[in-house]
Amino acid sequence: MTSAQGDIGGTPVATNQIGIDPRGRALALLVFAGGISSIAVEVAASRLIGPFFGSSTFIWANLIGLTLLYLTIGYFLGGRLADRRPEPRVLFTITTIAGLAVAATPYLAGPILRLSLDAFDDVNVGVFIGSLFGTILLFAVPITFLGMISPFAVRLRTADISAAGNTAGSLYALSTVGSILGSLLPAFVLIPLFGTRDSFLVLAMAILIPSVIGLLATTDWPRVAFAGVALAAVVALPFIDNDGLIRPADYRNSTVIYETESQYNYIQVLQRGTETLLILNEGHAIHSIYDPTEPLTRGPWDYFMIAPYFVPETAPEDVNSLLMIGLAAGTVPQQFTEAYGPIDIEGVEIDPEIVEVGREYFDMNEPNLNVIVADGRYYLEETDNSYSVIGIDAYRQPYIPFHLTTVEFFEAVEDHLDESGAVVVNAGRTDDDFRLVEVIAATMDEVFDDVYLIDVEDFNNTMVIGVNGESSVDAFYRNVEVNMPAGSILRAVGDSSIQFGTPRRWDGDAMVFTDDRAPVELVVDQIILEEAQDR
Repeated sequence: MTSAQGDIGGTPVATNQIGIDPRGRALALLVFAGGISSIAVEVAASRLIGPFFGSSTFIWANLIGLTLLYLTIGYFLGGRLADRRPEPRVLFTITTIAGLAVAATPYLAGPILRLSLDAFDDVNVGVFIGSLFGTILLFAVPITFLGMISPFAVRLRTADISAAGNTAGSLYALSTVGSILGSLLPAFVLIPLFGTRDSFLVLAMAILIPSVIGLLATTDWPRVAFAGVALAAVVALPFIDNDGLIRPADYRNSTVIYETESQYNYIQVLQRGTETLLILNEGHAIHSIYDPTEPLTRGPWDYFMIAPYFVPETAPEDVNSLLMIGLAAGTVPQQFTEAYGPIDIEGVEIDPEIVEVGREYFDMNEPNLNVIVADGRYYLEETDNSYSVIGIDAYRQPYIPFHLTTVEFFEAVEDHLDESGAVVVNAGRTDDDFRLVEVIAATMDEVFDDVYLIDVEDFNNTMVIGVNGESSVDAFYRNVEVNMPAGSILRAVGDSSIQFGTPRRWDGDAMVFTDDRAPVELVVDQIILEEAQDR
């Protein structure tokens, strides 16, 4: 073997240490693949963690911050190692280890994530948070090793000090182009086509294949054998039995009958007796319930039906249309059809996969229901229709999308309500922390003449209802007594709201959200953190 050397600041620089041209395609491909994988692993990691911990700003802040930390460590270590051992075979060995670590991550994370479920059920916040950070720390090895690629590649390709800037710039540009693709591929290609776990395997293969090619050119056969075994192991990983579920059922006496990953959500359908439940992402909230034997859920879905009754002398025949923003699997339209007959109902749901799940498992097939796959606010701005009731139940747990909580949004809602129509928002809370309820009520109060609150029995939800014109709590009581038919589901919900929810007019003071400033994530995060501290 021969070794040609250049000189950088008096230091010998190997340009062909072991018979492989460091300017070769394998090295360029590896830099590009490393750029893709370093960001794609972060994006895929959010989907790995999401079914257990959700996708709050707390989760994303930790993922982004630690990813940058790991990359920084990788840049530093890669540069130092490259100066000591400027050999292509060392780099290809590093990337082989990185590929193995990427492939192993979802398999190692599984037991830790399942431990977090038990910790949450036992209200062991320390173990819960520890499980979260333990999972995030799993990404230290693959991302740190991926961060070593670019500085090592720059060292290998720098044969002339006069071209060092061009060499570094070209390689970092190639890596950055890869990172741009890495931010898009998981969300739009890999996860929809392969799922989260197999997306990690695809990314691992993207690193391992050029690593094996590079090592073959070095004829360092022990390292080639190691890389070959690593590649074979990754190919075999999909055949490992992991019970077929991403996440076990988290509700007692329930079984998982379907699960999938969409572009927007991890979706799980559970069967609990005669009830079918829709669970999304981290699973600590039920988004739809279907029971063919009982139209009432005893939950927040029921209360959308009675929103118009704060207006005096409102009878069931006065309700002739519904727009439901946050359709999910169609619980509210089913109840409206039961209560009011085949009135015109439009349901807006941003996730088409949830719509398919609703039709398949929740009998969301009412002929009077028109399903629109779109963002709720976008559809509201585009349609010319008006409605008796506009319901808003759009959660990407634990948050309501901020653009559905602002003055500007509720002004658009008001423009699409009938003269005596009502808007109702399902707002989450704890037993004694109503901050989210209060900011939504205060914001709606800027637009509507009156805002009313009804707490939901046995659920940490409050329904926030806005109406214009003459209205009162007394009118609601009278409508329940006089205009809701005895024995109807309307009467059952009305009586329950009076007995347990204590309908009341909002007369408080809280922050008003606007499109310019709507820190809904901050409000929700504060509620979550204080609840965790109390526990």
